[in-house]
Amino acid sequence: MHVPRPALREQGDFLLTYSSTFAHQEDRFRQTYGTEAKPDGRARLRETLSRPCRCSRDTCLHLLRERVPIFSWLPKYRLRKWILGDTVAGLTVGILHIPQGMAFALLTSVAPIYGLYTSFFPVVLYMLFGTGRHVSTGTFAVVSLMTGSVVEQLVPTPPALNSSSPEAAELEAQRIGVASAIAFLSGVMMLCMFGLQLGFLSTYLSEPIVKAFTSAAAFHVTVSQLQNMLGLRLPRYTGTFSLFKTLASVMENLPHTNLAELLISLLCLTVLIPIKEVNTRFRQHLRTPIPVEILTVIIATGVAYASSLDSTYDVQIVGHIPAGFPQPRLPALQTVPEIASDTVAITFVGYAVSVSLAMIYADKHGYSIHPNQLSGLFTSLVVLVVLLLIGPLFYFLPKAVLACINVTSLRQMFIQFQDLPDLWRVSRIDFLVWLVTWLSVVVLNVDLGLAIGVVFSMMTVICRTQRAGCSVLGRASNTEIYRPIDNHNKCYEVPGVKILTYNGPIYYGNRSFFKADVNQLLGLTPERIRSREKARKALEKREREAISTVERGVANTSFSSENEFFKSEMAENEVQAVLIDCSSVIFVDVAGAKLFIQMCIECQKMGVRIYLANCSGAHMERAEAINEEFYRGKRYGAVRNVTKGIFLKAE
Repeated sequence: MHVPRPALREQGDFLLTYSSTFAHQEDRFRQTYGTEAKPDGRARLRETLSRPCRCSRDTCLHLLRERVPIFSWLPKYRLRKWILGDTVAGLTVGILHIPQGMAFALLTSVAPIYGLYTSFFPVVLYMLFGTGRHVSTGTFAVVSLMTGSVVEQLVPTPPALNSSSPEAAELEAQRIGVASAIAFLSGVMMLCMFGLQLGFLSTYLSEPIVKAFTSAAAFHVTVSQLQNMLGLRLPRYTGTFSLFKTLASVMENLPHTNLAELLISLLCLTVLIPIKEVNTRFRQHLRTPIPVEILTVIIATGVAYASSLDSTYDVQIVGHIPAGFPQPRLPALQTVPEIASDTVAITFVGYAVSVSLAMIYADKHGYSIHPNQLSGLFTSLVVLVVLLLIGPLFYFLPKAVLACINVTSLRQMFIQFQDLPDLWRVSRIDFLVWLVTWLSVVVLNVDLGLAIGVVFSMMTVICRTQRAGCSVLGRASNTEIYRPIDNHNKCYEVPGVKILTYNGPIYYGNRSFFKADVNQLLGLTPERIRSREKARKALEKREREAISTVERGVANTSFSSENEFFKSEMAENEVQAVLIDCSSVIFVDVAGAKLFIQMCIECQKMGVRIYLANCSGAHMERAEAINEEFYRGKRYGAVRNVTKGIFLKAE
């Protein structure tokens, strides 16, 4: 679009006039309708501290319902409508808890009976304090593996240990002390997170991190169970490269495989995998899943008892399972300094996975994580019956069966690889986060790999804010719509005005990148700034001399021609005004606000003015606190409001 030179000369003056008018309207709006009230800091602190101390009947009832949700949902429970479904669901989940609880106890390096304890008490407590309808707390493979790694570090298993010796009983007591100390410290950490409202920290475990972590941890679980499936007596490796150390040890001891336990493992896998696949594919047609795990446990126990597999073929069995509950004992609190760092990771993983699972089902079934149902009661009753009566009957259960249950329960974690093509198509950065987390967990260790995944994910966020990118906006023909000219070939720049937009925050971490992008788009270099500043100063000097000459009554025609030449060249080839659209700028810190001042000074040396559009109040308040005189009159509304008058003037 051709714009006459006189119009180009007037654009800078018109923009200044238009901007001043809009700034005046903004100030008048503030005076008329007021600004956001800023409460006194002391009053706000006093209100925050005094709110929990207020006591009334309604406040106590509300606090009771909020902290103990059963008092909220139990009075509203529809007994006739929901009791049958809860009974079936509770019995189904309870039957599932029994074999998985005993199996996951192997991952924790403790006796299987403690897996049953873990399947009972959390379910009862969650029924009282939990808020997810479809969540049944208990043992979890990844958390069991992480806990077992800590237990093995502090209380390693001797290679040749008789399970019936007094030394084995003492070793088992030490392991229980360490595991209970981890559980105790994890509970204390969660209470502290609750008191300090730090639950948001689990949000740093993004979906790609959680999926990659659980998928990689499934490999650790599978490899750790190989020795039980093959009947090998091997030490459990911990620390970095533990997966490869375990694999090397298994491969080295393959000649010592117990053929009876290998056969048991193959038969169990042959039964478990197909039936679990049937449960998954036909879950819409099955009223309840086929309880293949508990059936396998019952049949394997009966066969092992009838055939005396433990004495005839040296098959490892579960052994004595005491009936009832043990006497309460304090955890091994002296180990707290040694387990603190590992417990932090266990706490965050357990919390993040349980909350994520509860939110997935809450969103799927259309409720917030608040109500509950009575299915947990029936689940705990099933486990209680096993603890009190049936538990000792599993004495002859082969450990290879529990190892197979562990491996097959991780099927969903292995098939997460199917999501990778979609993740690559949607976001390659998230795909890279998934890959780095998975490799770190597999190659290094569960705890260290998770930490690397979180740090790498946060680094990608920081890098994306640092390299957000600055674009030049152009106006679409016959509209008032502005879009980046790089992506829209029918959008054109306003002559003499450069409209820029930045899609990210402007802070200390990316201020240099932002300045470099703006300088490149505007063609600002130190040499050009010095050259233009010298020319401007020379022009101002000639203007002063011309004024002095005119006062003496002598005309200077040479200055007039040079002045017109300078202005015409500047108007035709150079930008006279820069408008920065701040609508996509999330926040501006002190370094970013000072950067605007520096850029404006540099542009003023070249005779270019800078204006800011679509700035939020918080941005400008911070900027005006740094330099009120500079930012006053530089904040305007929409981009089209500033440039509309330029088009009218130019046309």
